[in-house]
Amino acid sequence: MKLLKDLLYGVSITERVGATQIAVSKVCFDSRTVSKGALFVAVRGTQVDGHEYIEKAIQLGACSIICEQLPEKLEEKLSYIVVKDSAEALALVAANFFDNPSSKLKLVGITGTNGKTTTTTLLYKLFMQLGHKAGLLSTVKVCVGKEEFPATHTTPDPVQINFYLDKMVKAGCKYCFMEASSHGIHQRRTAGLSFTGAVFTNISHDHLDYHGNFEDYIKAKKRLFDELPKGAFMLTNADERHGMTMALNTKAKVHSFGLKSDADFKGRILEHQLNGMLLRLDKHEVWTKLIGRFNASNLIAIYGVAALLDQDPLQIATAISSLKSVAGRFQYIQKNELTAIVDYAHTPDALENVLKTIESIRTNNEKVITVVGCGGNRDKTKRPEMARIAVELSDQVILTSDNPRFEDPETIIKDMEAGVEMHQSHKTLKIVDRKEAIRTALSLGQAKDIILIAGKGHETYQEIKGERFPFDDLAIAKETLDQKYPS
Repeated sequence: MKLLKDLLYGVSITERVGATQIAVSKVCFDSRTVSKGALFVAVRGTQVDGHEYIEKAIQLGACSIICEQLPEKLEEKLSYIVVKDSAEALALVAANFFDNPSSKLKLVGITGTNGKTTTTTLLYKLFMQLGHKAGLLSTVKVCVGKEEFPATHTTPDPVQINFYLDKMVKAGCKYCFMEASSHGIHQRRTAGLSFTGAVFTNISHDHLDYHGNFEDYIKAKKRLFDELPKGAFMLTNADERHGMTMALNTKAKVHSFGLKSDADFKGRILEHQLNGMLLRLDKHEVWTKLIGRFNASNLIAIYGVAALLDQDPLQIATAISSLKSVAGRFQYIQKNELTAIVDYAHTPDALENVLKTIESIRTNNEKVITVVGCGGNRDKTKRPEMARIAVELSDQVILTSDNPRFEDPETIIKDMEAGVEMHQSHKTLKIVDRKEAIRTALSLGQAKDIILIAGKGHETYQEIKGERFPFDDLAIAKETLDQKYPS
């Protein structure tokens, strides 16, 4: 239990009705979770306006309401707090409710179009390996030390974030590594958190259905760095043309990492094979099982963060050499010299990076067959670009479903086909059923061929008309290879 007056610390209040010396049992923004003594925060979301559920929250036992606009009818015994931005108020109140756990951890946020999950997860694994108890908030899962919980969003809601940060503090964690999505930053889910540092990986075409244009997408990412405190660090990608733009106006001390550009933390690929890379990280040579220029960039960022968190450089380099790839990120299986690669690449930039990585390690005596789709009810402008990249960098492409959501998969594939030139059409097949598309690609593949299954990566479901059906690209690939080449 907490007093309402204590929960409101730092919140910008425009009007108050009722007492604040009242006990609050929990903080809610979903009326369905309200119980007796709860504080209900009415947040205006992209789909639902919480103000429409104030009455329901009161009926379920809410003792106080935070809102941007007072309801017409006020209950006598309730307290109403009017704020300019209820989403930001929710984040601040949630942090106060859990006694601001982020201030008791070294919290590092990672943002960028691609590389967030890999960088965040590998940082968590690295620090655990270095002997530190750490936490993880990622797209794939939440970890409190060795304890794991399923993830629901790339960046959870503020109540969940602070709930898990509090668990980390109570479990003795000293560090937490957290993905910060553009949606989460824009929706103020990260407000009220005390970041020790933040990392910018890259930015490319994505989420324009939500942000409207690329400039606003950049602004959303940049806000994470704009709000860093003076004592924090910012680590930015010197190879990325927007890298230094992100650093403008930040109060944090700026550091850089890069493969090509001059940077504080410099890396270089010395050898590159399908089973790994030899990297130079500053003065250290490291063999890693991860492959690809994008992964080399991620590893330099990881090295930089660890160094900025006062870890020993030699121990960092040694630990990095034993790190394994993250689920669904260039995850590959081989049987009878046929290779299947599953990757989360769901943006044009990510798909191009993966295919160029394959190009850099192939001998040209094999075919590259790519299975790719695009998600429904998302940015439509990237669909033809995804198909164009796949066709240009593959010997054969199968266009298929991803998560169609509420759209017709045929329509999505038709949008993708607009990116395929007439003279390239002979290289493409259209198979709407994703499972059949994966099986077809693997049946077409011969020894030494490389099959890329792109777009869903770690996901173990396919979302169709509001339902999630079990679906695992890697499991289907393994099953198909086992059937093709029985042991």
